Amino acid sequence: MSRPEFIFMLTRHDRTVENAADLIETARVAGVRHIGFKDIGLPFAELQTLASTIRGAGAKTYLEVVSLDRDSELRSIQAGIALGVDYLLGGTHVDEALKLLEGTSIRYYPFPGRISGHPSLLEGTETEIVRSAVDLVGRPGVHGLDLLAYRFVGNVPKLIRQVCAAVSNKPVIVAGSLDRTERIRATASAGAAGFTIGTALLDGAFPALPDLAQQIGYVQTIVRQL
Repeated sequence: MSRPEFIFMLTRHDRTVENAADLIETARVAGVRHIGFKDIGLPFAELQTLASTIRGAGAKTYLEVVSLDRDSELRSIQAGIALGVDYLLGGTHVDEALKLLEGTSIRYYPFPGRISGHPSLLEGTETEIVRSAVDLVGRPGVHGLDLLAYRFVGNVPKLIRQVCAAVSNKPVIVAGSLDRTERIRATASAGAAGFTIGTALLDGAFPALPDLAQQIGYVQTIVRQL
């Protein structure tokens, strides 16, 4: 079992937090090298500052798109391009997104399956989600998948294993509700290349002191033990 990348999201309940920029130094000191945010929660000018600060901390930048209607999603993708992020996660309007992303160096990981609501939920059967995953990674310009596994009602470890096995040539990042140790371990065991955590860290959900540095340290310890 290889160790997945831990991506720290500056978000709570699928929104970028107002004090996101203030949290980056704590993450940098802790050695976090993958930091992301959502397309909603802060105005674009503040997202520009945020992306610049993340790069200044020596980390890769991730923008996760959670806007579900077409126009909002495409605006978010255009914002990601303007911000020069390294990775664009999420989104469901894949063909139109790929047209916008053509010629950029952004790594694109859309959502497989049917996505609804906010915070986002993953709908459909295991078979439908796997079929969607295979379809997506077959398109030039799709570099991997952003799987909302723990927003799925069912056998989540099995779903992750099935998706990872079906798209073994492309990495899968598991996002959403990784708020306990066993979920991180199950995600790694199932073959995911990475996982995101935001709300759980900011809310002190892990069995460590509730300050952010201790919470990040706990997750890093779990990853080192994998």
